[in-house]
Amino acid sequence: MTTQHTQQAEHALTPSSYIQHHLGFNAQSVGDTSFWTLHVDTLAMSVILGLVVMGLVWLVARGATSGVPSKGQAFVELVFGFIDDQVKNIFHGDRHKFIAPTALTVFLWVFAMNAMDFLPVDIFAKGIHALGFEHWRAVPTSDINTTFALALAVWFLMIFFSIKAKGLGGWIHELFCAPFGSAKFFKPKSFLGFIGLVLSPLLFVANFAFNLIEYVSKPLSHSLRLFGNMYAGEVIFLLLGLWAATGVTGAIAGAILGAGWSIFHILIVALQAFIFMMLTVVYLAMAHESH
Repeated sequence: MTTQHTQQAEHALTPSSYIQHHLGFNAQSVGDTSFWTLHVDTLAMSVILGLVVMGLVWLVARGATSGVPSKGQAFVELVFGFIDDQVKNIFHGDRHKFIAPTALTVFLWVFAMNAMDFLPVDIFAKGIHALGFEHWRAVPTSDINTTFALALAVWFLMIFFSIKAKGLGGWIHELFCAPFGSAKFFKPKSFLGFIGLVLSPLLFVANFAFNLIEYVSKPLSHSLRLFGNMYAGEVIFLLLGLWAATGVTGAIAGAILGAGWSIFHILIVALQAFIFMMLTVVYLAMAHESH
């Protein structure tokens, strides 16, 4: 009996280990070293949720009618119209060719991944353990790898459309000649004019440094904003769960605050998906414009 109690005490989770356990990934190393590690849970949940979103939209589109729409069709049309209006206010080209469908895909996919934060962590963990997995994160956007991969995809699209709209030479010219202007070579008429002639090529360096900072900061801010909000929301749910396990008072307070936080988190989930989508549209629209 004593041995059994000792083993239970050894396996009992402390608050820190409880949080670390729920925040652990199902990480698998590629090869014999840990240099490249895949988060299987993040990849699986992202793909599954993407397929679910596409399947639901396909089912609604398949059953769409020109008469009185069903509730599902009316809701999807409302979302489509809302996203299209947002894109129309930012992008002034042919938005239906690529930008609007991309914005809709980003919004629905990110929203679905964010919404997984509403799953009860302990119940979900028990189900995962029953399937034989020790760790499994249900919220892909609480993994910095997911948000950074999405932001990098937008970043590459931004560069692609910038080169497509301005040409390779125009894009390179913009890197070195905007926003401060290009160097001007002239015949100096004074000593100050000679200094200006010597320092004029530094404009190329200043322009490139400014644009480099802009290009680096965009994917960082794009990814970290979404990751930070979803990770913080996940941690708060875990802290409320720990509070509920402290006794009757903690259970009541945790239940009340947990319900309030869940309602507030609905806004965060939708808002972060909307912000990520809007930044995607803004970056792609900026790529079609010149300084």
